[in-house]
Amino acid sequence: MTTPTIGVFALQGDVREHLRVLTDLGVTAVPVRRPAELEACDGLVIPGGESTTMFKLARAFDLFEPLQKRIRGGMPTFGTCAGMIMLADRVVDGTADQETLGGLDITVRRNAFGRQVDSFEGRLDFAGLDEPVHAVFIRAPWVEQVGPGVEVLARVGAGEAAGRIVAVRQGHLMATSFHPEVDGDGRIHRVFVDLVVSAGSTTG
Repeated sequence: MTTPTIGVFALQGDVREHLRVLTDLGVTAVPVRRPAELEACDGLVIPGGESTTMFKLARAFDLFEPLQKRIRGGMPTFGTCAGMIMLADRVVDGTADQETLGGLDITVRRNAFGRQVDSFEGRLDFAGLDEPVHAVFIRAPWVEQVGPGVEVLARVGAGEAAGRIVAVRQGHLMATSFHPEVDGDGRIHRVFVDLVVSAGSTTG
């Protein structure tokens, strides 16, 4: 695979920022609102937003099952903030009707940082990157438990939430509690693009 096509779930959330970062990295980035658009993608980003609204819109636009099928079939997928919740197998403090796409063997706590600080920023060490990343947390979840096949990529380094898991990877799936798209640092997106390219090389 030379230039992958990476979609961004575009029914809700901060879509444009992800499209911009991916385009700057040289990939073909497309908004995904319908199953036919999903089928053209080699990988997918599920952005931050409101996880309860996301699953309801995915249902309304007949995207929920196609998304689950592609994820279970091995399509590389990267969830940020609400996107992390969408990829989690288990959610704490979700709504009574909360649904997720699943795939990541993790338990996330929805709006975990909200009781202390609704939004904050900090520098995090991120596995595989030489320099820390600037992480922006906006009513973010954190990961309470990970399954045996999940690699922890980043933890909060200081403060009340020190040690909390905020980035993970399991096979073809990746997720962060924070928003790596907001400050122009494309390194985490590059990690995901490399994952998409690697997956395409393996399957193609």
